[in-house]
Amino acid sequence: MDAKRAEQVYNELKAQLKPKLAATMNKQSGDMRKVAYLTGLVNMIVESVTGLDGFNPNPGQLTTFTRNSRPLRTLSRRVDGALPGVVNPVALWEIKEYYYTTTFGSRVADGVYETLLDGLELEEMREHTGWHVDHMLALDAHFTWWVKGRSYLCRIIDMLHMGYVDEVLFGYEVVERLPALAKEWVERAKAYENGDG
Repeated sequence: MDAKRAEQVYNELKAQLKPKLAATMNKQSGDMRKVAYLTGLVNMIVESVTGLDGFNPNPGQLTTFTRNSRPLRTLSRRVDGALPGVVNPVALWEIKEYYYTTTFGSRVADGVYETLLDGLELEEMREHTGWHVDHMLALDAHFTWWVKGRSYLCRIIDMLHMGYVDEVLFGYEVVERLPALAKEWVERAKAYENGDG
């Protein structure tokens, strides 16, 4: 989607779902400071499945995994969301939206490699502990990815095929696919809570 379409979808879904969570703003300034539409869509959809307290939409700390109340692993970076929270999550997600970017710069490229780092750390943990965490990437901005950044789209698809990310949702796919994913994550979280995970 482009910014105009993302805003339209965001407003339609907001009217339908009536989220309690406040809108997240992008990091731009001036005329480009707007709602972070893709982030808002992700948060609204997950909130509609889990409720406001069923996930962390903006972790301010590093994701940590524990076993028997002892630290097992801590990831190097903060993620954009975790379910049910940043301690022992069953799912993590990252959101890359660049609606107002006019060039494909290092900030966008860095975002791709940040996802790779997270995926490598999660793979290492899975190999050594057997602990699997779903890792989802949502990205949008047609111009940024399909016009300027096609080579990085290839890197993202490579990460998907190599298992460093479990799901990649492009633009409107967030609306189509994320509700089912969030339901799966909630079921897994309940299973872990009941000792079945």
